[in-house]
Amino acid sequence: MTTHASPASVNPVLRVAPAAPAEAAAHFRASLAFHTDVSDVAAALAAGGDPGFVVVDCRSTASWDQGHIPGAVHLPTSLIPEQAGQLLDLSVPVVTYCWGPGCNGATRAALALAELGYRVKELLGGFEYWAREGFAYDTWEGPARRDADPLTAPVEGECGC
Repeated sequence: MTTHASPASVNPVLRVAPAAPAEAAAHFRASLAFHTDVSDVAAALAAGGDPGFVVVDCRSTASWDQGHIPGAVHLPTSLIPEQAGQLLDLSVPVVTYCWGPGCNGATRAALALAELGYRVKELLGGFEYWAREGFAYDTWEGPARRDADPLTAPVEGECGC
């Protein structure tokens, strides 16, 4: 005799069954095509030379002045249609970022750039996580760096994933 658990007693994680492995692989492969994280961007920039992409800060000038990733291009989302062609090379992939995970500005900027023909990824965590992980950043006053937040920064500088 087989018994079935009532819907109320089903583990909330499994209330909706996981996707089939092939479907899950396609989803996660696609996700990696659209997103990158601050540790990977920092490592690519720290390696020296041409990283093969350009970083675009799509926030306001006041936010840019407060702090931005070194070497980033400042291109607020609202100015992308008029200025992207002057500031960015269409053949170079773009990584967009805004303030942090609670903001969809980088998503809107990535959409605007993709609609113009750019290959683009969004930086997960944005500037907030760049600073929280202890990476150096530039301000209107010059270079700055905060101590890494132990809840967000990888142990020993690398999370091992």
